[in-house]
Amino acid sequence: MKVLILPGIGNSGPEHWQSHWEQSHGNYTRVNQLSWDNPSCLEWVASLEESVKTSGPNTILVAHSLACLLVAHWAVKTNLEIRAALLVAVPNPKSPIFPTEAVGFAPLPMHRLPFESIIVASTNDQYGGIEFSEKCASAWGSCLINIGEAGHINSSSGLGAWPEGHVFLQQLQSNQTA
Repeated sequence: MKVLILPGIGNSGPEHWQSHWEQSHGNYTRVNQLSWDNPSCLEWVASLEESVKTSGPNTILVAHSLACLLVAHWAVKTNLEIRAALLVAVPNPKSPIFPTEAVGFAPLPMHRLPFESIIVASTNDQYGGIEFSEKCASAWGSCLINIGEAGHINSSSGLGAWPEGHVFLQQLQSNQTA
């Protein structure tokens, strides 16, 4: 099984749980983007499409923040199949603090995802919030896991390698048959 790591805007630095996971697991690969600081949804979708073509249908996506929106946009455009997606800290593209340099991520597709998914949300995430995550989970057919007050579930949240989050990924892996 392949795991594709999908960081949000600015990429995930060395203290981010996504970087810890990638360093600890040889079958976890980061999807690189043309621009981490001025993201274009169309460019990000194209990069994800190429990465999934290479990794194949036995792939699980691990998305953080803006990359969760990427997964929703990619899912409505692709003909490729994946096994599942872990979507952490979904931001609201209509929020007044949504990064203006991120282009093309709104409107957000609110269609059922054609693969199993888990949304992990925090009650005090300034970019999305629990209510927005609940709305996305309902529309996308995702299981929602509320981890309480954990901010934007990033390196600033002090999670380190976030082993609890890795358990959610392992649940997705074990729910699937090869």
